[in-house]
Amino acid sequence: MAENNTLLEKLDGLVARFEEVSTLITDPNVISDQKRYVKLTKEYKELGDLMAARKEYLQCLNGLEEAKMMMSENDPEMKEMAREEAAACEARIPELEEEIKLLLVPADPQDDRNAILEIRGGTGGDEAAICAGDLFR
Repeated sequence: MAENNTLLEKLDGLVARFEEVSTLITDPNVISDQKRYVKLTKEYKELGDLMAARKEYLQCLNGLEEAKMMMSENDPEMKEMAREEAAACEARIPELEEEIKLLLVPADPQDDRNAILEIRGGTGGDEAAICAGDLFR
């Protein structure tokens, strides 16, 4: 449970930055500066993915709490529904935690650049050329 708190604290810290970036990209001064605008829209996209994951994560945590509260009801149908909801949330929470952790890893600045890959037949005669052709396809 302590992991949930630290993860939520990190995400809550990013909410303010997301709101700041969302207001900045609508500013006419920023729009006129194309380099800054492009940089901010990329950041907005990355933070948007994080905010969507945060929203789903919070919904699962709240759904789990509500399901646990509903399990104390006397109605057997409500208990069964609450058990199913709790099971679904308990299964989804670890997946979301991993997804959020991956989204929190900073992107490599070289990711946006192009790469050139050269495939050669090399030594080995016809077999090397066939292998190179297979790799190319």
